[in-house]
Amino acid sequence: MFFDGFQLSTIVIILILIILFTNAVKILREYERGVIFRLGRLSKALIGKNGPGIIILIPGIDKMEKVSLRTVTKDVPAQDVITRDNVSIKVNAVIYFRVIDPERAITEVEDFLQATHQLAQTSLRSVLGQVELDDLLSNRDKINEDLQILLDQQTEPWGIKVSMVVIKNVDLPIEMQRAMAKQAEAERERRAKVINALGEQQAAEKLSEAAHVMGTHPVAIQLRYLQTLSVVAAENNSTTLFPVPIDLFKPFVDAMKPAVSGGTPETNPGAAETGGTPETNPGAAERPGEEAP
Repeated sequence: MFFDGFQLSTIVIILILIILFTNAVKILREYERGVIFRLGRLSKALIGKNGPGIIILIPGIDKMEKVSLRTVTKDVPAQDVITRDNVSIKVNAVIYFRVIDPERAITEVEDFLQATHQLAQTSLRSVLGQVELDDLLSNRDKINEDLQILLDQQTEPWGIKVSMVVIKNVDLPIEMQRAMAKQAEAERERRAKVINALGEQQAAEKLSEAAHVMGTHPVAIQLRYLQTLSVVAAENNSTTLFPVPIDLFKPFVDAMKPAVSGGTPETNPGAAETGGTPETNPGAAERPGEEAP
């Protein structure tokens, strides 16, 4: 009986030691810190010695709460917001924050996660209510920055650092979506008309320059006409009638003028009507049997 009682007491002592060791020794990971309370008060002597690694506590006297220093991501649910231009929308966002002062995060607020989450919802409605819809859609980065600064200032007494706030979705009413679609369509039509007008203007300028060049070089008009004929003949197999411009025959007419001037007065009436020297009327000097006056 004595041995059995001794063995039982040994087992009880071992169990007590195990329980005491479990309560006295805590292991904190690299991203964890412990806030230690000694007899209900924050232990000032242990601040800065709360991890990571092994933490020795006095069982029954010290109590420790773990705090994670990793960045926490919280999804802010969709909030009904009325913008500055009286448009009702629904906006949701994501907030990124982390604990930088574990002692204040435990002692200054009851639940810093829930408090930060609720504060993000109210701040989202407050900030978006001061902007217009166009600014919300076009200057989202600026609004995200304003939200981050506002939340960071409000959570700083809690030892919380808000690193980023991102607006995810903006749900517009159906009527507003239709109005924006019409506006975008009208804007695209305006741009198309402007581009078309600019193209016509540039084309007219180039045509004016080409007409000026062809006017100073008549041969260019003939070459362009012949080129058009070759293109049409290559693409179409049908018979095509083109009016032939007189300018094509002008070189031949000019070459035949001396031959025509040697004929009868009917063929060269200018010779019978005009007099003068051979220099002024070369046709008269060449007629046989006549002398130049």
